[in-house]
This record gives sequence, structure tokens and C-alpha cells, in this order.
Amino acid sequence: MLAMIHHRLEQISRFAVWVGGAALMLAAIMVTIDVTFRKAFALTMSGSDEYSGYVFAASTTWAYSYCLLHRANVRIDALYNMLPRKVTAILDVIGLILLHYFMSVMTYYAMIAFLDSWDKNSVSITTLATPQWIPQLFWVMGLCLFVVTVTFVTIYSVTALLQRNWDLVARIAGVPSISEVMEEETHGIDVMEASASKED
Repeated sequence: MLAMIHHRLEQISRFAVWVGGAALMLAAIMVTIDVTFRKAFALTMSGSDEYSGYVFAASTTWAYSYCLLHRANVRIDALYNMLPRKVTAILDVIGLILLHYFMSVMTYYAMIAFLDSWDKNSVSITTLATPQWIPQLFWVMGLCLFVVTVTFVTIYSVTALLQRNWDLVARIAGVPSISEVMEEETHGIDVMEASASKED
């Protein structure tokens, strides 16, 4: 049951990453056009820098869940790798609990900021006067998705810890091993090489 939920969250987070990536690509295209027109024709697209900032902030939060589920968050593991599996499993769970607490507080205040902007109809101090609740909505959505994800991963890890399943805790929340990192980085290369061989 927990494994199925984990897989479903991974699918949702992957979709969120693709949406965020597409939004970043569109923002990059918009900025490129703006810079080109400004250089070549002395014309400017008002607001490209403002909107690209909104897109960057929102798309970053939409990638948090994917990062957590794939254990891609940066951690200092010099001492960690020398500890017994039981100790590292306990440390992984403690780290998740602290992360859950921090992100819950952050999301709470982000929700307050969003609701305040909605209630007061706050706008940006630029010529576009963008209603602040619009970019904040997407920002908060990413944070809420991450809180749901980290809540589940914490429960899953604690369950595995209570079952003394150190390997499962490591697969859910541990620091990826060198072999796992290499497999992740080379994922799909064998398929591409096989396809190229068939074409030859």
C-alpha cells in the first residue's frame, strides 16, 4: 500500500517537474526575445524580467517533491557513509522529521502571505501591477505538494524503521550510494546505444 502511494507521488512529482520545466523554457524564450529586440530594435517587452522571476520561484517549489523522492537533495555525507546501517537509518528519519517541521512552518507562512495578498488585492510595484496572489498561488501549490510528499515519506520511513528494515529506509530517505548515482546518471544510455547499433 505504502509502496503504491510512493509510486503515485513519484508520478505526480514527475508531472510537476515537466510543467515547471516547460514554464522555465517559455520564460527563457521570452527573455531571449526581449534581449534580442532591445539590442536590435531598441524595443523592450515590459515585464519579462518580472514574469521570469515569478516562474522561477514557482517552478522551483514544484521540483521539491521530485527531488525528495529521488533523494537528490544535497547532504554532507563524509561521516554518514562510515556509520552502521541502523544509525544511518535513524539519522535519515530524524532528518526527514526536521525537514517536515521546517517546510510545514514555511508553507504556513506562505499561505498567510497568499491569503493576505488575495484579501487586500495586493499588486506588484511595477508598471504591470501584477496581482500578487496569482504567482503566489503557484508558489504555494508547489509548497503544499512538497509538504504532502514529505509527510508521506516521513511516515513511510518511520514505518520501515520500526520494522527494522534498514535497507528500505535507505531506499526511501537515505543518501544514494555511488552505484545508485552512476545508474541514475547512465539511465537510458544502454537503450540509446542498442538503438544506434540496430541503425548501423
